[in-house]
Amino acid sequence: MRFALDASQLDFAASLDSMLGAADVPTVSRALASGDVLPCRNLWTSLAQLGVTSLSIDPEFDGLGADPVDMVVALERLGKWAVPGPVVESIVAVPALLGALPSEQQREWLPGLASGQLISTLAMEPHVPYAVDPAMADVVLLARTASVSTASVSTATVIAVHESIDPSRRLGEVVAEGTQIAGGDSTEAIDRAEVLATLACAAQLLGAGQAMLDATVDYAKSRQQFGRPIGSFQAIKHALADVFIGLELARPVLFNAALSVGANSRHARRDASAAKVVCGTAANSSSRTALQVHGAIGYTMEYDLSLWTTKVRALQSSWGTAAVHRRRVLESL
Repeated sequence: MRFALDASQLDFAASLDSMLGAADVPTVSRALASGDVLPCRNLWTSLAQLGVTSLSIDPEFDGLGADPVDMVVALERLGKWAVPGPVVESIVAVPALLGALPSEQQREWLPGLASGQLISTLAMEPHVPYAVDPAMADVVLLARTASVSTASVSTATVIAVHESIDPSRRLGEVVAEGTQIAGGDSTEAIDRAEVLATLACAAQLLGAGQAMLDATVDYAKSRQQFGRPIGSFQAIKHALADVFIGLELARPVLFNAALSVGANSRHARRDASAAKVVCGTAANSSSRTALQVHGAIGYTMEYDLSLWTTKVRALQSSWGTAAVHRRRVLESL
C-alpha cells in the first residue's frame, strides 16, 4: 500500500503555491483587516479557477466531488500562504451542510459556491459561536443541534461584529432569520460538516506551521550575530529541529484522518479531533520558536510573520479548542 500523494495531487499543490506566491497574500490580508473586501474576493476568484472552491461539491452541481485527501492538500496550501476569509466555512463546512438538502434546494446554492461567485460562512453552536468574516459572505447560515436526533440549518442575520486576535478576521454574532432550509434529520449533515471542518482547520494549521518554520530557517541563515549566522548556533538548530519533528509527526496524523473521513470510518470523528490537536500543537510550537528566533521584529504587525502567528492563535480555538478535541479522543478510547 502506498501512503503518499499521487502526481495529480502534487501538481495541484504546486499550482496553488505558484498562484498564491504571485498573489501578494499579505497585502490582501491587510486590506481585509482595514475593511476592504475586494482584494480578497479577487483572490477567491483565482482559487475558484483552480478548483479549490468546488472541491467539496458534487459534480451534479458543477463541483469536483474530490475526496478529503484532496481537500487537505488544498487547505494545507491555503494555510501555508495565510489566505484570509471564511476558508473552512465556505469551501468545506457549508457545502457539507447543503449536501443534505433536496436536489432542488442544492441547485440554488451549490453551483454558485463551486464557481466562487458565492461566498458563505456560518456559525455552528456550541463550538463555533461566531460566523467568520460575514462582510465577505453572500450567505450566512446558523446550524443548531437541539437534541441527539433534532437539528436545523437556517439563514442568519449578523447583529454584531467582533474583532479577532487575527486582524484580518472578523467574528459575526448571528441570529436565525426564521428561514429554515433544513431541519429534522439534519443532525447527520451537521456532524459531517463539523468533522470535515475540523479536518480542514487542522490542515490550515499544519500549512501555517510549515510556512513559519521555512521563514525562520531562512532568517536564521541570514541574521548575523557575533560575526556568524545565528542558524549556526546549536540552541537555534535544536529549536528548529524540534519544530520540524513536530510538523513531520503531525502530517501522517492529518492524512490518516483524511483517509478515515473519506472512508466514513466509525473512528472518523476521533481521527479528525486527533489531527486538530496534533497539528495545532505543532503549529503553536512553530509560532513560538519563530518569535524567539526573530526577536523583537517578529512581534511587529508590519512584519509578515505576524500574519501567521496571529492566524495560528485564531485557528487553534476555531472549530473546537484542544480541550474539546482531546476529550473526544479520550471518550472514543
